[in-house]
Amino acid sequence: MKSARMMSQLRLLQLPLVLLMLLTTLGVALAQQRQRRGRDWAEGSHIVRTEGGELVDEDTVRTAREIASHSTGTPNWTNDPAFARDVFTFVRVLYSRAPDGPDISRSASHWGWVTDFPDSDLNLSFRLQQVTSMKTDPEGRVLRLTDPALFDYPWIYMVEPGRLRLKAEEIEPLRKFLNNGGVLWADDFWGQKQWDNFARAIKRVLPEREFEDLDITNQIFHCVFDIKVPMNKLQTPNSRRGIDSLNPNSGVFGVTWENYHDDYDNYDYQGRAAHDMHVRAVFDDKGRIMVIATHNCDNGDGWEREGEDDGFFHEFSEKRAYPLAVNVMFYLMTH
Repeated sequence: MKSARMMSQLRLLQLPLVLLMLLTTLGVALAQQRQRRGRDWAEGSHIVRTEGGELVDEDTVRTAREIASHSTGTPNWTNDPAFARDVFTFVRVLYSRAPDGPDISRSASHWGWVTDFPDSDLNLSFRLQQVTSMKTDPEGRVLRLTDPALFDYPWIYMVEPGRLRLKAEEIEPLRKFLNNGGVLWADDFWGQKQWDNFARAIKRVLPEREFEDLDITNQIFHCVFDIKVPMNKLQTPNSRRGIDSLNPNSGVFGVTWENYHDDYDNYDYQGRAAHDMHVRAVFDDKGRIMVIATHNCDNGDGWEREGEDDGFFHEFSEKRAYPLAVNVMFYLMTH
């Protein structure tokens, strides 16, 4: 009896140690999962992962075609070799993210510049080649704002700029690019804090310019597809929210705004801060668009996730994200 009692006491003494080991193992696993899902945001880190888990070296990546699809695959196409350089290229900007803070929403995803990559780039490029007279680059391009190759392209794309951090050395190249005829499209950021952070960054680049809201009567909405719906009927959420919004049994049936992107300090289930989609632009003195921003809208998921769900494709990719993108790209390339 004494021996059994001692063994029981020993097991009780060992229990906290076992729990500690389990908690430690769980903590390591969670840390590894976070690292697998996103990136190490420490200064100097240059390896990121796509949403499909593919490793991307920020120091060497050049094209979307180098990286495997994480959705339903991407199309392949070719152009006449004689006109290989006479094509439109989807150029994705590789940027740094600002740390969390009181002036920057914590609700921006952890993916940053690599969000929707590479599927959105290649899918949109293919659709542009399909439905317009434009020929498009089947490789795509990735570059930093400090890359001299920036000036080889008329258009660049920045995803999730709600936590954009422009470095001092990036401001002058971007200013020169925009003043010399280039255009920046910013997409997939939600709520007031994310907008404010992006607008502050652009103000550093173009201090004399202001954003203007475009309404649905603007020519940009009618140049290829004649879009006549209210602006919020062009709103595309991420694919999960989009699918749920189509389900009458879902708690977010009909909700196409990403309410969980509202500033966490003032969380509102109805998502008022992210409810209304805006298309805003900065113009030069001649009325040319220099920067266009689709705020409270995730067009990138409409391109990226087009093949994953039939309902999402027909409601959001086919009716919203692609018609808007085709119109925007055609307008920018012809004005």
